[in-house]
Amino acid sequence: MATVRQKQSANQDEEIVEKGDIFFFYRPRVEHMEAEGPEDIQRFYMVLKPEGGTPFRVAVLGRKRLPDPDRHERIWGFIDRLAKRGEEIEADLKEQHYETKTRGERTLPAARPAGEGVYALIRRGRNLYLTYELELPERPGEVQQELNIERQGAYILSIRNPDKPAPPGAGLPKRDEAHYPKTLKREFRGRRFAAEDPRLLDYEGAEFVLIGARTDPEQAYDVDLEAEHETAEKADIFRKLKLSRREHPLEPLLEGKWR
Repeated sequence: MATVRQKQSANQDEEIVEKGDIFFFYRPRVEHMEAEGPEDIQRFYMVLKPEGGTPFRVAVLGRKRLPDPDRHERIWGFIDRLAKRGEEIEADLKEQHYETKTRGERTLPAARPAGEGVYALIRRGRNLYLTYELELPERPGEVQQELNIERQGAYILSIRNPDKPAPPGAGLPKRDEAHYPKTLKREFRGRRFAAEDPRLLDYEGAEFVLIGARTDPEQAYDVDLEAEHETAEKADIFRKLKLSRREHPLEPLLEGKWR
């Protein structure tokens, strides 16, 4: 597995508070058995697997892509699911069939893997940064370009206090919001957002904002992400997420081509 480490010359105000594997997926719209571009996407997922015993976090991102770092774009997201095992995620991301009263059986296509790499959460002052580096695809293609999945990226990550009003046009329904214990709610200190404690992400319904920051995190934040050269045979997306090669088209992950 690739490693993540702090450089010896790192700023004393910087600290790696979490590191692990990161995966990106997109799912085509209902009855669209293939996607030809972002307009055909139903949902865009970012999956974080921290080192140690912490569960997989399956996040859904609004606008169905990553934020544009050059424009410091903000994109809303939320933790859709926590999973202890990769098999649980595979069950959610495979092809789904359901009945409707007006249209009969409908098909929701299997999600397509669009990226694999390593990530680190870095605390710098009062901000928390999500940084990553891709291992697959070896050469990002059209899919990665249109979804803003750069080879490297960094984003300010702010976690929303569910006791405070959501910004206009954003936020989950009250019933779907995270329910934090009182001890963890103290991390918000009465503010609308918190950034100091990644444990706030370990609850389904946890909401956050990603703000595009940099495309060169290793230089900007004194961190070596040390991504490894991956192949389809050894990719973590199959070993750790137990993704079925027959169920999920691999062209987006390996060649950067839409499917």
